[in-house]
Amino acid sequence: MEQHSYLMENDQEIARLELKTDTESVLRQARWAGLRPGMRVADIGCGPGKTSAVLHDLVSPGGSVVGVDASEDRICYALKSYNNGVEFRCKNFLEPLDDLGTFDFVWVRFVLEYYRANSFDLVKNISKIVKPGGIICLIDLDYNCMNHYSINPRLEKTIAELMKQLQLKADFDPFVGRKLYTYLYDLDFEEIDVQLAAHHLTFGTMKTSDAFNWKVKMEVISRKLSEVMQDYEGGYSQFEKDFQEFIDDPRRFTYTPVISCRGRKSCS
Repeated sequence: MEQHSYLMENDQEIARLELKTDTESVLRQARWAGLRPGMRVADIGCGPGKTSAVLHDLVSPGGSVVGVDASEDRICYALKSYNNGVEFRCKNFLEPLDDLGTFDFVWVRFVLEYYRANSFDLVKNISKIVKPGGIICLIDLDYNCMNHYSINPRLEKTIAELMKQLQLKADFDPFVGRKLYTYLYDLDFEEIDVQLAAHHLTFGTMKTSDAFNWKVKMEVISRKLSEVMQDYEGGYSQFEKDFQEFIDDPRRFTYTPVISCRGRKSCS
């Protein structure tokens, strides 16, 4: 099967993923999902490997982690940066994953949003490597990039249009978080539980890592959808200036919900 095109592919993507991955959030989410020492774990969509390393710490001693990503560049980075016992593999998630073996715990964080047309099929494929009695944990955002206050109305309208076009042209799903429970329900997982929290919750001075994340996201998205920028007075340069002013304004309030969903595979 042809490799899926990753929306956020850019020269700064490894740096963006490294900076935006909050270790404490990963620890909290993984413990809630039931990750324990001694488990064999698959980190699907591991990116440059930081999350896999955090999960490895949680399953030690006696556990193991296989980080899986579709990008050769990010897997190469992971092998160089997080080679403390974590195994890394480059694979297309939509193709069979049988050669990886089976796992006590499968982690899929911030992956499904990039597979709007095939997100259920992707979960179905990944679920095959969960052992009977094992756990799968899906984590993704809802209303992604769409909740802001004290924002220039023209800027807000353009961001909404960008998100609309991403759904139509880039296979991106800003609303995938709300689908996770139903996906596991339809796949007959048991003991399903759901947690809702804030991923972005920004007021006052924005952290440098968050500002970098937002800047790169909007730069990549707006340049890939240059036709939307044609309708913005002043074009991309003015959009960039307006967005930077919004980010820098301590009066600004912005948030994004994150939904975590865990389920146990039936033993029958």
